[in-house]
Order: sequence, then structure tokens, then C-alpha cells
Amino acid sequence: MGMSVTIATAGEDDAEQILKLQYLCYQGEAELYGDYSIAPLTQSLAALRAELAAGCVLVARLGDEVVGSVRASVDASGVATLAALIVHPRMRRHGLGGRLLAAVEERLAREHSVRLYRLSVGRRSEVALRLCRGRGYARTGAEKVLVTLEKRVVTPAYATTG
Repeated sequence: MGMSVTIATAGEDDAEQILKLQYLCYQGEAELYGDYSIAPLTQSLAALRAELAAGCVLVARLGDEVVGSVRASVDASGVATLAALIVHPRMRRHGLGGRLLAAVEERLAREHSVRLYRLSVGRRSEVALRLCRGRGYARTGAEKVLVTLEKRVVTPAYATTG
């Protein structure tokens, strides 16, 4: 390709590309469950723009094209909820999902007092589940379709000399 993928904070100008990519990426998920009315396929541009304004949204860019994204928010108790980790189908299996996940965790740890990361993945989404487990997430619950995974933030112990 000749270009490298960069990860940066999403801007309002990225909203339409993110929404189109989201629609593309969640087609397989909808097919797995036989449900094309899932939230990522019905989200409006206005709702996505509100998420961009309210939370932490990162994009992966290949040149000017958004090829990946992840969203997160942090509540008052320090729980970070990660959502909508998406990677363009042609860019999958190259570590981009892991890079996005690491980047959002690093950003949240730096900017907020995060004590726990939480995300939900479709129970049939083996690739996504494998990615999350590989990054230290453990299953903490399940519903009919979704599995909840969490990862505690490990605070480094600083040695003092005296």
C-alpha cells in the first residue's frame, strides 16, 4: 500500500466515514444473529455526532480514509466502557484492532482515573473475543447475544528510595 495507518482522535468531519464503516463492519454481525435491526446498523448520523462530542473516539486512517474506529466513555466511578471497535474488512488480521484497543486504553488511562475497562462482544464473534482475551480481558457476564468482558487497570508500584 505504501502508506502507514495512523491512529488519532476523531473529529466531527470523520462522522460520516465512521458511520459508513460501522454499517459495513456490522453486516457480518447482523448475519450471525439474523438481526439487521441491531443498533450499529440503525444509528443516525446525529447520534454518532453526539457520541463524538461526548466521549473519546479514535480513528485509524490510511491516508484520508477512516479504516478503523473505537469509542469509549468513563463514568464517575472510573469504569471505562469501550464500544464499536471496528476495522475495515480489507484491513483485518493485521493487528489494527489490537492497536486501536491499546490506543484507547492508553488515552483513557492518561486522561481519566480509570480503574476498570469494560466492553461487550457478540457471543458468536470469535475473532473479537480472541482479541479481547489476548489483551487481558476476562468474561464477567453474558446475555442472550452479548458477552461482557472486563480488565482491571494495574497501577504500577513505584519504589521509593530513602
